[in-house]
Amino acid sequence: MYKNFNYTITSEDVKNNIQVKDVLRKNLNFSSRLITKIKKNNGIRLNGELIPAWINPKEGDIVTVVLPEEKSDFQPSDIPINVVFEDEHLLIINKQPGHVVHPTASHQENTIANGITKYMQDTDQIFKLRFINRLDRDTSGLLILGKNSHSQNVLSKQMRDGRIKKEYIAIVCGTLDKKNGTIDFPIGRPDSENIKRAVMINGSECKTHYKTRAIYKDTNGNKYSELQIHLETGRTHQIRVHMSHIGHPILADSLYGTNSTLIDRQALHAFSLEFFHPITNDKLSLKADVPHDMQRVKSQLQEIIG
Repeated sequence: MYKNFNYTITSEDVKNNIQVKDVLRKNLNFSSRLITKIKKNNGIRLNGELIPAWINPKEGDIVTVVLPEEKSDFQPSDIPINVVFEDEHLLIINKQPGHVVHPTASHQENTIANGITKYMQDTDQIFKLRFINRLDRDTSGLLILGKNSHSQNVLSKQMRDGRIKKEYIAIVCGTLDKKNGTIDFPIGRPDSENIKRAVMINGSECKTHYKTRAIYKDTNGNKYSELQIHLETGRTHQIRVHMSHIGHPILADSLYGTNSTLIDRQALHAFSLEFFHPITNDKLSLKADVPHDMQRVKSQLQEIIG
């Protein structure tokens, strides 16, 4: 399957003496790297004919850019894939906990990538897996994939520019001094051989905004807070590190200091995404309901402040 992008030349384009290569860069917003790749693959057409990129088109001419088929080489696994949104450019899924997103040296099989490979087979699709965001193995919630290199480029730039708004729901231990606030501490990796991160003076800038949604207590009087969290930055383990650092680790996050009989994984869920469609530029607002295991935690606790 090949992906085509079309653009019709306007009188304004002709007045500005536009060349076909300018259409790719300015009108279709392709990156320089992708344009080079398209040229090498003879992927530029004018009214259906293969042409060089320096040609000056006429009003009404149709520039077509053909992106060649690309695919990832993962083994399919029968892992449920919960699709939240899909079109020919994007796939947004609600990831379940317990699965690594992408194969690693220690997790070669049963990853989300393997599950999507099976999903592609079942839906007769072929595309290269391009994850725009990542979630930890035991974090649930929304994952974005671009189905072609152009979508990936546009969404990755939105991510770098802070135009993709990501919000999470977390259940943390204790109650915070301020119901709403910002945690602003740099995060780094003390040991390159260990996945654990920590607040470090020479770490990368990290900002985590939170607001308290509810406060609960268990039968022993221990208190817990349900937080809605917005990331201004997106570092590895950012929420987990920040919450642990201020003395309110995420419930059952064993890597950063807590175990619990209430839930068998960190109580963290990526529940909301807002971003702009890479092709239409329409604003997309997507949500994924809090999963059953986190709902069960709340049902087992007594809500004292809503």
